[in-house]
Amino acid sequence: MKIRELLDKIQQKHALIGVIGLGYVGLPVACMFADKGFQVVGVEIRADRVAAINAGQTPIEGEEPGLAELLNRVTQNGSFRATTEYAELLSADVILLDVETPVDDTDHKPRYTALKAACQSLGPVLKESALVVVESTVAPGTVDNIVRPLLEEASGKCAGRNFLLGVCPERVMPGKLLANLCSLSRVCGGGTTETSDLMIKLYRHVVEAELDATNIITAEMVKTTENAYRDVEIAFANEVAKICEANGADVWRVRELVNKSPYRNMHLPGAGVGGHCIPKDPWLLAYAAENKVPLKLIPTARSINDAMPSHVADMVAAELTAVGQELPGAQVAVLGYAYLENSDDTRNSPSEMLVAHLKEMGMIPVVHDPWVAEYQGELLEMVRGCAAAILMVKHEAYRHLDLSAMRAVLRTPIFVDGRGFYDPETVRAAGLTYRGIGRG
Repeated sequence: MKIRELLDKIQQKHALIGVIGLGYVGLPVACMFADKGFQVVGVEIRADRVAAINAGQTPIEGEEPGLAELLNRVTQNGSFRATTEYAELLSADVILLDVETPVDDTDHKPRYTALKAACQSLGPVLKESALVVVESTVAPGTVDNIVRPLLEEASGKCAGRNFLLGVCPERVMPGKLLANLCSLSRVCGGGTTETSDLMIKLYRHVVEAELDATNIITAEMVKTTENAYRDVEIAFANEVAKICEANGADVWRVRELVNKSPYRNMHLPGAGVGGHCIPKDPWLLAYAAENKVPLKLIPTARSINDAMPSHVADMVAAELTAVGQELPGAQVAVLGYAYLENSDDTRNSPSEMLVAHLKEMGMIPVVHDPWVAEYQGELLEMVRGCAAAILMVKHEAYRHLDLSAMRAVLRTPIFVDGRGFYDPETVRAAGLTYRGIGRG
């Protein structure tokens, strides 16, 4: 292994970097390395996405500060280009794997179709002494048990002797992609201590925060544990919210006062947990315990959070029934379909689950979202005649919603706040009946 030679190329920015998967993680990280002076080649299986990227047009919508300008700059100056061909990675000194790693909706086990395909396609073109880093979030043990064998078989090379292998889990969220990549600490898990140190030298070019060296299994554990922890905390907040609803308390005031006590950080309750990480990563952590450790807390937290859209549907049904509105055929406005405010990202959207529950009850969902192309339109016209409105996403476009105008177009003045976004008295002053998560 020519580790010293690779280190010199990384430090002098002479290393060619390949990025496999140009989505929410791969595209911004490719652009950032290119902007720092590296030559970067991105491999993406979708030809339409490749064409847009090479034209300097970001396929990621929503508010993503700086990304469009950065992509245009690095494609214009030739430091970054996209392709569908793995053969373009023949000369790559560093390869970052940024493909999707979902879990099955039924058994919650990881489905590594994209990851396996990427390894099998990369192997035949893998350069001698190259560094391969898995940035995708995976279940603990995945790199050693799946990635390493696939790469070795496909390449005919041996990890640690002919190429270096490590894992550096991403820590980004839509709306803050570039900021997160730059300012959040990262864990660099290498197959050897030399690999970990080399990864730190690589990421120091784009990460201003702390970089910690460790082994592969620890790095995998850190990322999945981090999001499982958040999921458990949110589940606790959601359970307290339901207790508040049942007893006439206000969870938002309870949370405020709880968090005044030292070392308390009660999370925000809400109408569901979405995105590509939190609904998935706890199951990846749990998968590592399969047939080894009996789990109760992590699966229970997932169950609580997955049930919140159904809880919101029940709230709407109760309000409609109370005013004598039959559920079958009742139109209900759903405000927001992305999983995150000011984003077009609909992965594991709680609104998708809510819509399914409303339909099961016989109601007709009318969805509006200013960021999701399928649901864009003039809000008040879209919800005209609906029997109720449900706020599911805290889009900035909804912050200054004309509640009086909303009341004028709704057939029944029912407003359900799934995110604690509005002051109840302000909603009531507009003539609407308010019902909110965590408010009795």
